[in-house]
Amino acid sequence: MPDPTVALLPGDGVGPEVAHEARLALRLLAPDVEIEEHLLGAAAIRATGTPLPDETLAGCLRATAVLKAPIGDPEFDAADVRPEQGMLRLRAELDAYANLRPAVGGGVDLLIVRELVGGLYFGARGVREDGTVYDTCEYHPSQIERVVRRAFALAAGRRGRLLSVDKANVLETSRLWRRVVDEVAQEFPGVAVEHMLVDNCAMQLATTPERFDVLVTENMFGDILSDLAAAVTGGLGLAPSASLSDSGPGIFEPVHGSAPDIAGRGIANPAAMLRSTALLLEHGLGRPSEAAALAQAVDRGLELAPTPDLGGSASTAELGAAIRAQLAVDGVTAGA
Repeated sequence: MPDPTVALLPGDGVGPEVAHEARLALRLLAPDVEIEEHLLGAAAIRATGTPLPDETLAGCLRATAVLKAPIGDPEFDAADVRPEQGMLRLRAELDAYANLRPAVGGGVDLLIVRELVGGLYFGARGVREDGTVYDTCEYHPSQIERVVRRAFALAAGRRGRLLSVDKANVLETSRLWRRVVDEVAQEFPGVAVEHMLVDNCAMQLATTPERFDVLVTENMFGDILSDLAAAVTGGLGLAPSASLSDSGPGIFEPVHGSAPDIAGRGIANPAAMLRSTALLLEHGLGRPSEAAALAQAVDRGLELAPTPDLGGSASTAELGAAIRAQLAVDGVTAGA
């Protein structure tokens, strides 16, 4: 079989800086993996006029996994063609419907599974003649079923508890969501299931996040709740994510933005990008041992060489080097 391939999208702002550290870690842990770089976001718009060039999409489609750095630039915030459009299209083209957002720290260990290619962000939208604007939240039962089934499977491999988050007291889509969850639950008798309204869930995430194991929810609720979960466990700057499909490559990316205000200064924290690389090793390449080694090395590296956002003085490269040094201390050998 041919060697696995990772499509690396360096992105914008601090993206190329943190992507470089991810490349070095991946080279150390998986030297057999071929890494191909492609443009996405503002850099792609400047070079080709589109945020997702055909060549980039083709490279992602043929890859084993996609490792994406943050994108975005204030230059395009009000433009008709924006970097974020490329990201949304890439998710849709790869059908990366299951967004995994782990949040770990301070006694909290939870996983949010967010449906990523349906709902309000992908529904019909427009402007009526009277000036009213609208965005439509739509879900087909099959879209709900596949992400819920994946969440159940993940919960079965953790602590066996799944919380489904909705707004069933108001929204018809949420009532459908709840019915589908109850149907799929019959296939997983070993997983305890609970339903919770999204506003109550937000309050409890802010006050008692340690009570949660796996949460599954629709696109917009998941977008908001996963950022809240990141905030109570260290902040967006440390948060990774994985977006998985059933047949094609997954997308692995940090949650934070491109931070153009510090781009080129060498002080960006690469931890979220490296934690996303650990998720890629586990879910994209099927190498859980290397994934665990990298995740642990990131935790220790952050203690030894914190970057300015964490009150330290280490540069992006210094933290990356400290993390790789921890891998060497642990005796990690390439491809072990």
